[in-house]
Amino acid sequence: MKAPLDLDQLQTFISIADTGSFTRAAEEVHRTQSAVSMQMRRLEERIGKPLFEKDGRTNKLTEEGERLLAYARRLIHLNRETLAAFDDQRLEGTIRIGTPDDYADRFLPEIMARFSRSNPRVELTVVCEPTPGLVEHIKRGNLDLALVTHNDTRGQSEVVRREPLLWVTSANHATHEQETLPMAFGRPNCIWRRAAVDVLDRQNREYRVLFSSFSATVITAAVLSGLAVSVLPECALRPGMRVLGEADGFGQLPDCRIGIMRGQTSQPEIVDALARHIAESLDNISVPLSEEAGSLDFAALAFAKMKRVKANQIMPGW
Repeated sequence: MKAPLDLDQLQTFISIADTGSFTRAAEEVHRTQSAVSMQMRRLEERIGKPLFEKDGRTNKLTEEGERLLAYARRLIHLNRETLAAFDDQRLEGTIRIGTPDDYADRFLPEIMARFSRSNPRVELTVVCEPTPGLVEHIKRGNLDLALVTHNDTRGQSEVVRREPLLWVTSANHATHEQETLPMAFGRPNCIWRRAAVDVLDRQNREYRVLFSSFSATVITAAVLSGLAVSVLPECALRPGMRVLGEADGFGQLPDCRIGIMRGQTSQPEIVDALARHIAESLDNISVPLSEEAGSLDFAALAFAKMKRVKANQIMPGW
């Protein structure tokens, strides 16, 4: 029987994948670059496959390396959970977290499950509001941490996930073919709304805002019922939606950047632990198209993903 994988080697492997550099990874894991190189040689020997290939000055994962990365993250996370379960000094207290409802529906189950298993003595208080409201809560000290739509003008947040922002309509209606396009948007200060309006204005496309709401449930209902077209991030897609692309006459939208904002807190250890769990959870969560997407336009969605990867030079995380 083969010997088990070395967790230290896997942690170093993850650092190299995240930074794209053996040198920066060595700094993160507090080893010399030669020691890191030796670890990776041993890991490749253990796996029996090459894990890296040079791409200019960076080290890019091979196909086998990408496969290993997902397993490595899960193994490292499980190791942390195991150690936390037997830690007599486990974190204890209450933490207040905020998130928009469209992120809550897709991401919170995974985040809460992972965090609660590792920190059973921590109580989570969850507030669901649009990003502008969450930013104000952070500023006023009402929240310890918030998962928000990143906006450079709203304040500092640490970007932990990028997704394509997509035009969506009902798969069962021809709403997008109407001469005057009916739209369902968030409130006027929603950055997705502003991005969509900018594209429509540049294309001289006639439209009217038929529904305006801070609730993702309302926007989704308007789309699925064939009453309006909207823009949603990939995580908010639902069965019965169709993704619209350039072939349908809809221009490219900017990426949706999901970030973490931290507030002033008396429990920085808990906030740091939750922020780490969120980042790890969002890195692992994917959108299973065969189950989630229903009758989505796969070509348009795949094209959006391809453009996102090329533009940001990141590994696909879906």
